[in-house]
Amino acid sequence: MLYLASRSPRRRELLGQLGVSFSILDVDVVEVPMPDETPVDYVRRVARDKAKAGWESQEHAVQAQAVVLASDTEVVLDGRIFGKPKDADDGVQMLQALSGRTHEVISAVWLVSAKREHGDVCISRVRFAELSEAEIAAYVATGEPFGKAGAYAIQGKGATLVEYLEGSYSGVMGLPVFETAKLLREFGLPV
Repeated sequence: MLYLASRSPRRRELLGQLGVSFSILDVDVVEVPMPDETPVDYVRRVARDKAKAGWESQEHAVQAQAVVLASDTEVVLDGRIFGKPKDADDGVQMLQALSGRTHEVISAVWLVSAKREHGDVCISRVRFAELSEAEIAAYVATGEPFGKAGAYAIQGKGATLVEYLEGSYSGVMGLPVFETAKLLREFGLPV
């Protein structure tokens, strides 16, 4: 049985595109970078921690058959991790920093079962157009930036901010589909 350890509707949608049947697990893990932890190591660790927490939340009899998938996605500019904005001002500051610049979007996907665990990382590069204060304010006012790494949703109005994308569109959304399908096949799940 496949479980998705995520509250994200985007991850549910993307995993659903693979045609696999899955159930949702609600997990809470601490999402704070450790001192000297690289952004890639941080994203990988958080995805792994979510998957492990989901697997450990299952009853012993279920664990033997369970495969738990989790993912984490962060926006990184100049080595700085841009998480989800705390409020509108934080969202404005993030978008101002990203304006006219190229940033990385790091997505990690991790699977845990009784026999093994394994994951993969996908790094995409996204360039934002030069954004005016009015454009930033209007976008933040839509409410879309909240709950999104880097204060934007590429699958929504945030697409109007993106001048260039190199990499995985689904990875920027929150679940790299290519890497996820590959891992599911490695764990013996039909995709």
